[in-house]
Amino acid sequence: MMDIATLKYFSHQRCGVCKVLMPKIKELLSDSFPKMKFQYVNIEEEPEVAARYQVFTVPTILIYFEGKEYYRFARNVSIIQLREAIERPYQLLFE
Repeated sequence: MMDIATLKYFSHQRCGVCKVLMPKIKELLSDSFPKMKFQYVNIEEEPEVAARYQVFTVPTILIYFEGKEYYRFARNVSIIQLREAIERPYQLLFE
């Protein structure tokens, strides 16, 4: 079964920025987008998954709605930009 809304978070254990960013993203999803699924991918443990999604840097965040990639953020990720990117398609699907 396909998830309607998914955020894929690509990182690895040595990424300091990623460790700070991930809890903020999880909080954003739980507070504002509770129906969006969160998936964490450690690119060092799952390099084939990173390759399949063409992820070459961390953090990389992919936003999917109805199985299609809508947005891709890499390296410098703003929570505000992330919220704005998710908001409209999320509202169209769930509200």
